[in-house]
Amino acid sequence: MKTNVIVQINGIEKEYPINTSLLEIAKEYKKDYKDDIILAYVNNKLRELFKTVTKDCEIRFVTTRDDAGHKTYMRGLILVMLKAFYSEIGSDNVDKVEVEYSIGNGLYCHYTGKLPLTKERIQAVKKRMEEIISKDIPFIKRSIGTDDAMELFRLYRMHDKEKLFRYRRVSKANIYNLDGFEDYYYGYMPPSSGMLKYFDLTQYDEGFLLLMPNEKDPTVVKPFVPQVKLFHTMKESNQWAKMMDIENVGALNDIISQGRFGDLILVQEALQEKKISEIAEAIKKAGGKKFIMIAGPSSSGKTTFSHRLSIQLKAHGMKPHPIAVDNYFVDREKTPRDEKGNYNFESLYAIDLEQFNQDMTNLLNGETVDIPVFNFITGQREYKGNYTTLGDEDILVIEGIHGLNDALSYSLPRESKYKIYISALTQLNIDEHNRIPTTDGRLIRRMVRDARTRGASAKTTIAMWPSVRRGEEENIFPFQEDADVMFNSALIYELAILKQYAEPILFGIDRNCEEYVEAKRLLKFLDYFIGTPAEAVPKNSILKEFIGGSCFKV
Repeated sequence: MKTNVIVQINGIEKEYPINTSLLEIAKEYKKDYKDDIILAYVNNKLRELFKTVTKDCEIRFVTTRDDAGHKTYMRGLILVMLKAFYSEIGSDNVDKVEVEYSIGNGLYCHYTGKLPLTKERIQAVKKRMEEIISKDIPFIKRSIGTDDAMELFRLYRMHDKEKLFRYRRVSKANIYNLDGFEDYYYGYMPPSSGMLKYFDLTQYDEGFLLLMPNEKDPTVVKPFVPQVKLFHTMKESNQWAKMMDIENVGALNDIISQGRFGDLILVQEALQEKKISEIAEAIKKAGGKKFIMIAGPSSSGKTTFSHRLSIQLKAHGMKPHPIAVDNYFVDREKTPRDEKGNYNFESLYAIDLEQFNQDMTNLLNGETVDIPVFNFITGQREYKGNYTTLGDEDILVIEGIHGLNDALSYSLPRESKYKIYISALTQLNIDEHNRIPTTDGRLIRRMVRDARTRGASAKTTIAMWPSVRRGEEENIFPFQEDADVMFNSALIYELAILKQYAEPILFGIDRNCEEYVEAKRLLKFLDYFIGTPAEAVPKNSILKEFIGGSCFKV
């Protein structure tokens, strides 16, 4: 009978007794890593550190500097916070603690209960968290039947989870226990509380912020920098969700199963159209605005939004002219390259800044300009007689990732510009403690669109996503608070529809490739939703930009 296994780590093989835990092995290699080891890949499958090795395998460690490791750190910290909150405030006094959305380096949370949320109570919860972390308490995982999980969360008064499990088709659910406090999480956990040393807790607005490090510097909690406009936009979106009585996936599934999905689509689309109309009215009232600068991260629906805004501007008596900044790309051979030698199309200097500013200034001065069109096949700018002149009621609707950066339009006076930041800021959460990252919604949108319009596989989109995210961090997010207004393009119903398009292409990713781990995570995520057909989605919906069938040229 075999008693040892051969484990390969960093290209070196070593023998261990069978059933040695990954945590024991990780402790041996801790000195070789700058950051804490929190998970491990075993033969390209992500595993928690309490798991053991039962056969020959290759191990790659995941630290808190990695994306999967950072998410695991966040989940563990949330569970520690909840354990401390219920212990300090008292379970009988807590109705609900909701982890609502991400703001900067923190998670905004909301408490409802019998006792008021004071600064002193927040500090007491923080102190209790520090005690839990100092004791290095293990996270214990157990598997129970789905019906038992529903009963458990009914007893704990976590009704969002009870409702969520009503629609689960799996027979088992994994429950995590931290010193007697039990909860369910979408994703893996750290081995114990001891590695969650870096955090802060502070009162903010009507709730509080759980602050934590970012991936780039996982041992430093930076001071919170308020993002007032982004926070207001997220808060408004949450109010919409509460108004429609859909704050979580279980509530959305209720609407679908009860045959009320069509009405939900109409209400959500009406709310977005109302917001777009308000933006058009604000532009009209501002007066003197000639350049509407629209920017946002990948798969925000910028193109459809530009079209819909243009329609509303017309309804308000203006004459909009759409311009894509991409048409001012420099010729292909002049495009900057990244550190790997590839063309960096997301660089500001991939744009012919001088020509763009000359043309925009000439238009502002009343001159007629031939607006170019970039030929993405030849990599050259072309002129096809697209002559434009700005009259009193004319206004340019300019869309591009650098739209909020004044370095793009350096020659134009600030008072002539109206800046709009657009992003798909998911207002829906899985349940009260499991939030849906906005990046997940945008990634699924992009996968579906890339497969439809470019023939690109989900594997390709997943592989390039980290590079896309780095470009957003550098070129878009630093300027979002400079916007005059923010628009949330996320639709509360969209993931139930995107599921039908995303699942087949995700299943097409080979189990042995690196991207399969992310594909598996997304498939598990989509499994929470009841899938629905797209027939009821209006042709002018932002969602149509991704699934097809839009009335606009997108």
